[in-house]
Amino acid sequence: MNKAFRIIGINVIALLLLAGCNSKGQKENKQANESKVTITPVEHSKTFPDATLKIRDIQVQEINSDSVSFKVNYGIEHFTLTEHTEDHNAHRLANSHDGQHIHFIMDNAPYTALYKPENEVRLQKGSEHYLLSFLSRSYHESIKEPSAFVLKHFAISNDGKYQELETKTSPMLFYSRPKGEYAGKDTEVVLLDFYVLNTTLSKDGNKVQASINGENFVLDNWQPYQIKGMPLGENTIKLTLTDASGKPLTGENTSIERTIILKE
Repeated sequence: MNKAFRIIGINVIALLLLAGCNSKGQKENKQANESKVTITPVEHSKTFPDATLKIRDIQVQEINSDSVSFKVNYGIEHFTLTEHTEDHNAHRLANSHDGQHIHFIMDNAPYTALYKPENEVRLQKGSEHYLLSFLSRSYHESIKEPSAFVLKHFAISNDGKYQELETKTSPMLFYSRPKGEYAGKDTEVVLLDFYVLNTTLSKDGNKVQASINGENFVLDNWQPYQIKGMPLGENTIKLTLTDASGKPLTGENTSIERTIILKE
């Protein structure tokens, strides 16, 4: 009899322990599945109200029967390339060791950071392009001033000539950050930044929908944001320009998707 009670007692304890472990495991899995990603504004960035970026000239030279060399020379006022932006965000966000720069975005592809006021790329003949250039703080936050960017819409003809095209007036969205790989402390707070043209974001107007690994956030103000809580590994960010009701806008340069990697 006592032996039977001992066996039953041991079995009950084992079941209780197993139930406790399962409950703990379910709780941990539930917490892991719950989103911890947050998007909040980046504040108190150093301002550059008079910063000016201009394109001085564009030079196109034939390379071969299929492509040309496309070179841009910039003029800059009231802003210094390679100078480090001194404010508190420079110590919180991934910061370029080479300082302030120009973001060169061709056809909404990942930007090239320019630390000299020039850049040269290879383009195909018979092609059409959008080139957005803007000034950037050393920690990659764009300068959102009326004179701090230049947008060019152009074509390279079949015979290799540069042709300026009319810049469309429809709303456009250009992706800037995040980009590439982040490691260590830089994974904790990640800059989300983009350029909006020909529209104003507002609570009652157009907005940007930011999708982080499938979770949607609605942004109704054009300003820099910070992302916290993204997991290590691959993360997918998609930005979409929408109307007031959340319906995606159609047209060129209205939706862009990127994959970035966070490492230990």
